[in-house]
Amino acid sequence: MNTASHILHGLWREEEGHQLNFNDVDLWVSLAKRLEEGGFDAIFFADVIGLYGDHQGGWDYHVQTGLQIPSNDPMVLLSALAVNTKHLGLAFTAAPLQEPPFNFARRVSTLDHISKGRVAWNIVTSAQENAFRNFGYDGLVPHDERYRWADEYVDVLYKLWEGSWDEGALLQDRESGIHADPSKVHKIHHVGERYQVEGPHLVSPSPQRTPVLFQAGSSTAGRDFGARNAEAVFIVTPDPENARKLIEDTRRLAIQNGRDGHDIKFYQGLSFVIGETEEEARRKEIELDKNIDLEMMIAHLAGAIGMDLGNVSLDTPLKNIETDGTRSLIAWVQQSTPGRTPTVADLARLQGKTTRIVGTPETIADQLEIWSEAGVDGINVINATIPGSY
Repeated sequence: MNTASHILHGLWREEEGHQLNFNDVDLWVSLAKRLEEGGFDAIFFADVIGLYGDHQGGWDYHVQTGLQIPSNDPMVLLSALAVNTKHLGLAFTAAPLQEPPFNFARRVSTLDHISKGRVAWNIVTSAQENAFRNFGYDGLVPHDERYRWADEYVDVLYKLWEGSWDEGALLQDRESGIHADPSKVHKIHHVGERYQVEGPHLVSPSPQRTPVLFQAGSSTAGRDFGARNAEAVFIVTPDPENARKLIEDTRRLAIQNGRDGHDIKFYQGLSFVIGETEEEARRKEIELDKNIDLEMMIAHLAGAIGMDLGNVSLDTPLKNIETDGTRSLIAWVQQSTPGRTPTVADLARLQGKTTRIVGTPETIADQLEIWSEAGVDGINVINATIPGSY
């Protein structure tokens, strides 16, 4: 994420935390080149368009600690990365809330031209109250309605990207003076619940037309949307068995929607702590855990589910703050801390640990084979520091 503190929080304070320099395009150009040289398939940017819920009674905490604020627009950044790489995929996150589909389609097609067909879009529906207030709404649009909104949004995009320009429409014939054949360029005349878009698409077909489509929703509505539209799905499951169940269910939904279940690739989010020996790796993990800011981890998680735990001690038993919104979280933490009562601190620690693999390159490869056997196609590497984690 084009910000100082994304998922593993507070590490921008460390000497190796060069994500502190996120405003400097050279940081990202250097990282993209390093990833391309190292054989990575793509660089992926998450994004938010608003603050998380309050912590300690307000939003000062987020600004003070750098919890995903400031954060910059990843689409703009991808232009710079596109012209400094040749093979690396360039993926970004955006929500229907933030831009009308006509202009979004134009910007994506332009990026696809600039990158010569290496762009991917992670479709999100945004779940922050503040984000909706930033775009003129009184508050959060209900969950399932946000996915109905996304359905129409992508419908407009498909019409613009796939249906507005026929193959061979762009002639650019200097001798005849005909630049494009108007009989092969079409207005789309979309009229729907939220959008009226006449067209035509202003950009001639890019190498991909429609970019690679990622999706990350784990709710029923989110998985159904992904089963109908996504080519790749980001998942964050605590173990390979849970990944297998989620993947099988999503592939079943894809088949119900007329697709081959294997049309969709699944990418598990994982972080890595690597040592030449197991002992070295464990020492590095202890140092990492010492440097992660647990209060920020709680602020991020609680803010994402609409709770303020900022005035609750990290030693507080989770059962003492149970609400309908946290029951599944508490059950998950309880399973991960057998024999004792889990606390708020356990919740913060487990966020980073359940998706972490620690060991030598050989033992990490063994663990990745288990994830692969569960149906996972690839790994979305969660960084602690940039560029060190890569």
